[in-house]
Amino acid sequence: MDLSRFPRRRYTPFATPIEPMPRFSAALAATCPGGEGPDVWIKRDDMLGLFPGGNKTRKLEFLVADALAQGADTLITCGAPQSNHCRITLAAAAREGLKCQFVIEERVPGSYNPRASGNHFMFRLMGVERIMVVPAGADIGAAMEQLAADLVAQGRRGYVIPGGGSNAVGGLGYVACAQEMQEQWFEMGLRFDRILVGSGSSGTHGGLVAGFVGNRIDIPIVGVGVSRDPEQQEPLVMKEAQAVADLLGLGLQVPRDAVRSVGGYWQPKYSVPNVRMIEAVQMLARTEGIPLDPVYTGKIMAGLIGLARAGEFSPGERVLFVHTGGLPSLHAYEGVVLGEGEAVAP
Repeated sequence: MDLSRFPRRRYTPFATPIEPMPRFSAALAATCPGGEGPDVWIKRDDMLGLFPGGNKTRKLEFLVADALAQGADTLITCGAPQSNHCRITLAAAAREGLKCQFVIEERVPGSYNPRASGNHFMFRLMGVERIMVVPAGADIGAAMEQLAADLVAQGRRGYVIPGGGSNAVGGLGYVACAQEMQEQWFEMGLRFDRILVGSGSSGTHGGLVAGFVGNRIDIPIVGVGVSRDPEQQEPLVMKEAQAVADLLGLGLQVPRDAVRSVGGYWQPKYSVPNVRMIEAVQMLARTEGIPLDPVYTGKIMAGLIGLARAGEFSPGERVLFVHTGGLPSLHAYEGVVLGEGEAVAP
């Protein structure tokens, strides 16, 4: 597939590493039936540009290029408190000399603290222009359009980026990732049996699905839901994957069986810590020295661990975990992830 016809800003001058995790794999196997488990590797998208990077960086390469092509002077986006997407969008704006405004949805009442550490510190440090805070369930799209209308009244031009950067343009970032991985596997002489990725606003999961289908990569992708169970999540991923495929002009229907997700690891609510997330964050940090974040990657890794313990992977099956970043938010949950704060059973 030819991505060169789409405008793109490059924020990462290298392919993110694919690394084995032998100590983690051994520790996991010791807790699996028969003492055997999968051979787990990691795709280090936490090392993407717009430091500290994450999956949103790939999407923003295409979204920001589109904003610049349209003459925008301000990026407008949305997220929950401690949003990694908002932080990386702000970093892209700073890189490009643009302003940036947020709509923050307080999904858990009382969770927004403008003086918090983690990503909130980064918001202040990088100079976010405006933050509109709305309650859970508010019309986020309408709130972002209001910010855009306010800019028009000032003689400015905003560019609205959906939550997570998840639309067809943003999804191109993970089509590019699929192509990058395909080349890496060839050069490294690797073959993976399964890819495991987070599934939230659906841009990463859906973009990868479109990239795999378009490039004829016959490896199953499993999305671990971070805010929904499969019956709600999979239709969103299908819609995103099809939108990306249509934008690329692939002329095909994305197969329904190309989209698979698992649930049960994100409860009780999005961004609320649970004991399996804490175990996952501690386990990877103490075996491989790699941090995960409590909102996304910690719960995604908890899903991988849970699937392995349930016998969903064959012994020695090679599984690639896509690390989508999120390090700054970890600092806002220090006590919890060290086992000193409150968490709940999932």
